[in-house]
Amino acid sequence: MVDADIVIIGSGVGGGAMARSLAGSGARILILERGERLPREPQNTDAEAVFVQRRYRAPERWLDGAGQPFQPGQYYYVGGHTKFYGTAMFRFRERDFEATEHADGISPAWPIRYADLEPYYAEAEQIFGVHGQAGLDPTEPPRSGAYPHAAIPHEPLIGKLAAQLAGQGLHPFHMPSAVDLHPGGSCVRCGTCDAFPCAVGAKGDVETRLIDPALLHPNVTLQTGSQVLRLLTDARGQRIVAAEVMHQGQLQTVRAPLFILSAGAINSALLLQRSASAQHPRGLANSSDSVGRYYMNHNTSCLMGLLPGTVNATRFTKTLALNDFYFGSGAAAEALGHIQMLGNIQEPMVRSAMPLLPHWAGRLMTRHSVDWLAMSEDLPHCDSTIRPLADGGAQLHWQRTNMATHGRLVARTKALLRSLGFPLVLSRPFGLDTPSHQCGTVRMGADPAQAALDPWCRAYDHPNLFVVDASFFPSSAALNPALTVAAQGLRVGEYVRKQLHTF
Repeated sequence: MVDADIVIIGSGVGGGAMARSLAGSGARILILERGERLPREPQNTDAEAVFVQRRYRAPERWLDGAGQPFQPGQYYYVGGHTKFYGTAMFRFRERDFEATEHADGISPAWPIRYADLEPYYAEAEQIFGVHGQAGLDPTEPPRSGAYPHAAIPHEPLIGKLAAQLAGQGLHPFHMPSAVDLHPGGSCVRCGTCDAFPCAVGAKGDVETRLIDPALLHPNVTLQTGSQVLRLLTDARGQRIVAAEVMHQGQLQTVRAPLFILSAGAINSALLLQRSASAQHPRGLANSSDSVGRYYMNHNTSCLMGLLPGTVNATRFTKTLALNDFYFGSGAAAEALGHIQMLGNIQEPMVRSAMPLLPHWAGRLMTRHSVDWLAMSEDLPHCDSTIRPLADGGAQLHWQRTNMATHGRLVARTKALLRSLGFPLVLSRPFGLDTPSHQCGTVRMGADPAQAALDPWCRAYDHPNLFVVDASFFPSSAALNPALTVAAQGLRVGEYVRKQLHTF
């Protein structure tokens, strides 16, 4: 038996933000993480190990909607998926919090507005040490202050492309990035931020920016190797009283008056469903029947612009983004989405996606390519579900939406790149096994008949349960979600701190 005042399940962005926010409260906080700390080792920056051998990916097998098995792109480490993210730290735009009509349906309004999150966006940017420059992107929302660090300068080739885009009347801007790349910083500009763990700790990930600072407080404990199997309620089924945890092969019961579930959009939904009881046959926090539904994952494509006569020597490419097509322009324009730079694609990355491609061809392509990411909004669909299987696995059915819109964004991006001088542009969409910002499976809303959580991420069915990770998203927008999860985590953390005596 283990007791705490607050149990936080998961050490990703949401759990990390809650831990850091509550660390000074004096409450006994126990963070349960199913994985371990990711080791710093030569394989951290080895594309062969990361992409071909899949050294860090969880060895799980799920089923897709047709019942076919696949290995999901899940990573279980302290810091969650931020150990592999590309450091992008965008604020959602004001209109992202409002209902928006798309060709395939409505992107629903959030129960909060941008103004509710703005001070916490600013706090999160300070914590993560975000680089950026305000005032260049016409879709940018109002800010209460400047970025903590100046924008990372473009390297020569990227700077040339930015100037060309501006020359066409577009508005390229410096991508907001959480990396320690400034005078006195620890970044060595190795060029392997995107999709790789940082070998020198310079990436602004959750482990370094949220979990480790929280652990400086004597009342905060991190227990790794601890997979939560079920949440248990009292006899009336109203309050969460304990978690069943498998820790190093031993079953533990962890009791607390307050539980924060932050296992990620997939595993939070699965855990709530696996915790079904006589009072809650569809799972906990699920009187609305929304848990495990409305799964979203951005429609995302990689584009390789090839320059046969130019070797791309850029080390840190992720400095450029474009939102001119995000909302469109004019009354009838279609909201297409967002464009940003990818990290440099290496030959093993190409081979992992196209195993039959000769090594020499992959090396030639990646030597002369400049790599981009096109991202469109995926809409919440009630038939997009994640469901637990009896064998402990899961079945993910993704009812994809807005794919025609995404196709138009990709076509627009290809035409744009050709106008910049790329004679050949290749594209490839990301599939089900790529976690392109999973969200929406335990959504928040103002109506408990339609949503599992209230605007503070508190479960309508259980007053001492909060769910704080990307599962709370009512819509996905078309921007990287990490900063929004962190901002809401800080907002909810402040709320919980003020309410601690009530739990």
